[in-house]
Amino acid sequence: MSITREEILHLSKMSSLSFSDAEIEGLEKDLGNILDYVSRLDELDTEGVELTYQVFKMQNVWREDVLEKAEADRDDLLALAPAVKDHQLKVPKIL
Repeated sequence: MSITREEILHLSKMSSLSFSDAEIEGLEKDLGNILDYVSRLDELDTEGVELTYQVFKMQNVWREDVLEKAEADRDDLLALAPAVKDHQLKVPKIL
């Protein structure tokens, strides 16, 4: 399977990339080799092979949430802020 110069130019335009002529020639060869390699998968006999979505058994690992005391308290952190109002950080309006 091969890829054309026009296809590479189209892909580069869609991805906002620019390539020199030498780079395009290299991409034609490299991408063509990749497509040839991937197309070899079509030759595999997959008759009777069960569909799979992952190759190893996975499970969620759950843990209990544990509250821990923070190293700094709220008043210490608010004291570092440039502006505080009603015991909260004061920030500029954005709307």
